[in-house]
Amino acid sequence: MPKLWNETIEAHRREVRDAILDSTAALAAENGPLSVTMSQIAEQAGIGRATLYKYFPDVEAILNAWHAREIAGHLARLAEVRDRTEGASARLEAVLETYALITHESHGHHDTDLGAFLHRDSGNHLAHAHQHLHHMVQELLTDAAQAGDVRDDMPPAELTHYCLNALMAARTLPSKAAVRRLVTLTLTGVRPPRH
Repeated sequence: MPKLWNETIEAHRREVRDAILDSTAALAAENGPLSVTMSQIAEQAGIGRATLYKYFPDVEAILNAWHAREIAGHLARLAEVRDRTEGASARLEAVLETYALITHESHGHHDTDLGAFLHRDSGNHLAHAHQHLHHMVQELLTDAAQAGDVRDDMPPAELTHYCLNALMAARTLPSKAAVRRLVTLTLTGVRPPRH
């Protein structure tokens, strides 16, 4: 088949898949994940049930795919922030702030039936994402320590755990201003001690 035809087919498949994922997430958020049916999803996405079943076998598979897409989007956002920021200390601060804001923005998702459903059996995509995030932050901390902006009396792995755990508190904070204060406090904890 011609290349343009293949690209058009792939673009159409991505659009249908995205419509399925978005429709399912909206229905699950509105009605709870256990009450969503394949018929509702097909209707909301504007496709036939037969087409829906060509993409996914059941609602759980769709919700897991949606969750994996969300997580991949968060990681891509963090990588983009890291890559466009100059200087080790500035990169660390930018990534930690973005991570805290993502955590803050998704706080409602975690406190719902949908959040409980997704995290009960989150599978490898969540473990892989946590590993990727941990590695990214540890590299940033190592670079900042080499530049003299982060303490070097503790291993970067321990500092990474400290940062990520401290910033989980962003889920419960009332505003973005509060999230930024939390980031500042967290960064203060990793700065070199004053003698």
